[in-house]
Amino acid sequence: MSTEVRMKLPARQAVGCLAVCVLLSIALSGCGVVGRTSVKTMQMAIQGKPDVQPTAADIAASRFPQIKVTGPNGGALLVLGNIDAGRQAWYSSERSIVFLRDGLVVGTHGGTPELRRASIDGGNPFHDLRDVRDGTTVIRSYDVMPGYRFGMTVTGTIKRAGTEQVEILGKLFTLQHYTEELRGQGWKRSNEYWVDADTGFIRKSRQAIGPYTSLEIVQLKPYAPDLKR
Repeated sequence: MSTEVRMKLPARQAVGCLAVCVLLSIALSGCGVVGRTSVKTMQMAIQGKPDVQPTAADIAASRFPQIKVTGPNGGALLVLGNIDAGRQAWYSSERSIVFLRDGLVVGTHGGTPELRRASIDGGNPFHDLRDVRDGTTVIRSYDVMPGYRFGMTVTGTIKRAGTEQVEILGKLFTLQHYTEELRGQGWKRSNEYWVDADTGFIRKSRQAIGPYTSLEIVQLKPYAPDLKR
């Protein structure tokens, strides 16, 4: 992202302008897998359109941070368009959005279901899962559409699941694996997180955005400051 653009524009205006710049750059450049496939949207990821399989060279061809988001039947590439008080907005070419904070999905826009808001009451252990003890519980609140399912209270219980090797773009990472069991108000799902042991950075995760839907998120080209916590 351009630091100059972010500094000169008011925060709200910067969101729209920077996102447009990112998406136009992708559309006009035609570089890598993003240009060749026109970027699969979040709607496609959730509703079962074809998957995307980028290579390391494809991702390196773009200067923007990128993630891959996979729903039940397909995947999409998203680029980082804005950061607002720690909340990252990752955009597809059609402006579908996944919002992340500390590696957690805190909202989505442009898919079904749509997670309007997700928050944690009290301390947030996901800022660094390496400090979390087995059995730690968190109280979550979700607003999900359609159906106006607002204020859904869900309890998450976090446990360590050992160390695993995870391959991302042909490179093997040795990561700490954590699970989080979600229970309450019709939720009975498991979140999973694969964490860098040196930094606490969540390189891969599988997170629920509704009682019956989860997204897998893989950091293909992380936002550099996230790796220097």
